[in-house]
Amino acid sequence: MVEAWYMDESQEDQRAPHRQRPNRAVSLEQLRRLGVVYRRLDADNYETDPCLKEIRRAENYSWMDIVTIHKDKLPNYEEKIKTFYEEHLHLDDEIRYILEGSGYFDVRDKDDKWIRISMEKGDMITLPAGIYHRFTLDENNYVKAMRLFVGEPVWTAYNRPADDFPARKQYMKFLAEEAHNEAKVNELIQLVQSAPADMKDGVGG
Repeated sequence: MVEAWYMDESQEDQRAPHRQRPNRAVSLEQLRRLGVVYRRLDADNYETDPCLKEIRRAENYSWMDIVTIHKDKLPNYEEKIKTFYEEHLHLDDEIRYILEGSGYFDVRDKDDKWIRISMEKGDMITLPAGIYHRFTLDENNYVKAMRLFVGEPVWTAYNRPADDFPARKQYMKFLAEEAHNEAKVNELIQLVQSAPADMKDGVGG
C-alpha cells in the first residue's frame, strides 16, 4: 500500500526516505486534492488482470511499455537517474505501475512543499499534467514499471521554471478550485459544530 509524507530539507542521499521528525504523513485524500490518483493492482498477473484492462479501456491508455531501472539494465544509468530527479513537468498525465521493486515520486503541494510518495509492487499512480515532480530509486536501487499513455507517447520533460505552459496554468486552476471547495466544506463543518443543540438534532431529519 502506498505511503506518502512531507520531506525534510536535508542534503542526504536522494534515495533515503527523507522523513521529517516527527513524521508528517500525507493521506490519499490529500494526494487526490493535488490531482494525484492512486490505484492498487495485482502485479503478479498484470498480463491478464481484468482490472488493469478495464482501467486502460476507461482511461484510453492505448500505449504501454515496461522499463527496468537498474545499473545493469538501463543504458546511461547514472545520467538517467540525474535526469529523473530534476524537478520538471509534462504536458500530459504520467502513469506508472510498479511491477517489481520500489522507488519514490516527489510532488509539490499547493504551498510548494515536497511530498514523497513511496511506490512498491502493485502500486499504480497517475500524476496530472502540469504538476512539478521528480522520481528517484530508493535504497533498493531497482524498479520495474509499466508506462501507460494515451495515444503515441511524448516523453518531453520541461524543467522548472515552466509556468507559462497551458498545462501548468490549467493545473494551477485545478488547485485553486480544490482549495475553494475545501474551504467551503470546512466552513460548513464549523457552522454545524457551532449551531445550537436543538438545531443539530434536526440536521439529519
